[in-house]
Amino acid sequence: MVKPHVQTKTKATDTLPPRRAPRLVRADGASTRTLILQAARRQLCEVGYARLNVRDIARDAGVNHALINYHFQGKQQLVLAVLDEANRQLLERQTRMYGQPTRASAKWQQACDFYEDDLRSGFVRLMMELMGASFNDASLRREFVPRLQAWHRVVESAVDDTIERYCLKLPVSARAITGWIISFWIGMEAHMTLGIDDQDGHFREALKGVSELLRLVETGPAAPARATRSRK
Repeated sequence: MVKPHVQTKTKATDTLPPRRAPRLVRADGASTRTLILQAARRQLCEVGYARLNVRDIARDAGVNHALINYHFQGKQQLVLAVLDEANRQLLERQTRMYGQPTRASAKWQQACDFYEDDLRSGFVRLMMELMGASFNDASLRREFVPRLQAWHRVVESAVDDTIERYCLKLPVSARAITGWIISFWIGMEAHMTLGIDDQDGHFREALKGVSELLRLVETGPAAPARATRSRK
């Protein structure tokens, strides 16, 4: 007996192309780490520390979010790594600048130019975000404060050098002057991050005023001779 021919139904899944997984960036460990750091910095400057999300960072970087935990063990260590990368480069930049045999007013102007660069790059926002988050996060504060104090040491060294170079006899200590400068810069950064402009804050006028005071020091009695004296 001949069996009737039965048409076999084709499953819909047999005719569909295989589903592709989302395309992620394939890179070695070092370049993956760099992609994550760059994305974390962008996200931190755009949305702030409180709203920073590991999955958003991974999506921005084009990597699997599990790689963030693999490379950085979580959000806090990631943002500290972002800060360390920026801090290292900028502290070296600042130290080189203060070490140049130029006048104090020229160094101050260079520091002001660097500050404008740091505003544009988002570094100032990065510092302010982590400072703000540190107020209510003791573990982050323990990590952040030593990194902030690294800038204090650079400023203190520059103040000591200027006082020695111009043989200044001042009624206040170098530590007091260092404290004034640090408090001024941090206060200015906080105000500008909040969106307070020069019209209300007079920040750039204050920076220019310090330059003028330094030029008065440089042009005082016998100042040129002191300023050009070679140091051992």
